[in-house]
Amino acid sequence: MSGSSMDGLDIAFVSFEEIRGIWTFDLRHQKCVPYSQELKKQLAEAATLTPRQFIQLDHDLGVFMGNTVKAFIQEHTLDHQVQLIVNHGHTIFHEPEEEITTQIGSAAAIAAINGINVIDQLRSLDVALGGQGAPLVPMGEQLLFPDYNSFLNLGGIANISFHKKQSDQNAQSDHQVQAFDVTVANQALNYLAMLEGQPYDKDGAIAATGQVNTQLLSSLNKLPYFAAVGPKSLANQYFSNIIRPLLDQAILSTQDKLRTVVEHIASQVAYAAGAAMASSLDTEKKILITGGGAHNTFLVQRISAALAPYGIQTNLPDTQIIDYKEAIIMGLLGLLRWREENTVLSNTGASRPSIGGAVWIGQPY
Repeated sequence: MSGSSMDGLDIAFVSFEEIRGIWTFDLRHQKCVPYSQELKKQLAEAATLTPRQFIQLDHDLGVFMGNTVKAFIQEHTLDHQVQLIVNHGHTIFHEPEEEITTQIGSAAAIAAINGINVIDQLRSLDVALGGQGAPLVPMGEQLLFPDYNSFLNLGGIANISFHKKQSDQNAQSDHQVQAFDVTVANQALNYLAMLEGQPYDKDGAIAATGQVNTQLLSSLNKLPYFAAVGPKSLANQYFSNIIRPLLDQAILSTQDKLRTVVEHIASQVAYAAGAAMASSLDTEKKILITGGGAHNTFLVQRISAALAPYGIQTNLPDTQIIDYKEAIIMGLLGLLRWREENTVLSNTGASRPSIGGAVWIGQPY
């Protein structure tokens, strides 16, 4: 998969086992293959391309993905072990209110290069059914991480989910999950860090030296998206079209901008968690934090402080789960699609749960 931070292609080799409805997984190998500056630029500008150029980029990205996955398979001598490739792709357009979501990275090219069956377009059916197509992870959280009821992913965009404790682990009652995108996260933090010549703010060290600017913080928190109730989701362009102009217009040091954005993220996470805790959902008071932002020590500290008044404790898993939880879950969703089982709960606002994903047969008859 390729996240909104555009740092590279995440590849995870995972084995799954299901015994009487109880799922376990084993993350055996994993790797993030960085994107070249040219590819990052192409992905960042993809929404402005002509139709012909867009189709070419979809193909070219698929060829890159296919060759990269093939090299990964050969590197770990997995030739006779990989039974299915699941490709989340890279999201370019995401406008669920118009029933549009587009992830590129040609699955046909991946299937042809590897000679292995591929599943992609995991979001499309949910959006066609009136859903947000995001977050997709609650199904995987429910099946693979039953020790937690609350989850926060700090990627390019932060998303959060709350699961009601169930007596039946196989139950998939849709009203028992709340999940939605909270706000931008690493998209904004990395952008500001790059102004200081750094690819990202390691440990939040730059932000920690700044001061919160109440005017900028108020401008961010008052944006209409944050007052809306879920289900809701953010497009990658929300940062470039809405958030970045506010950051660019603020006459502040980069340190103060970073510190303010950290506080914005923390306050929005706390607002989302507080609303969930006040609802009928029976969530335990601990939240599992994953995604690249979980490595940002200062950000996690501020989120922990913001959640403390609600009695919610933050927990960090091991590094592999922090970095590859979403890739692991995408693999599971592809496997569920292959088994023709639901991949998406209707926490997204869809009219019903669905079995999402397109199948590309890479093997000969």
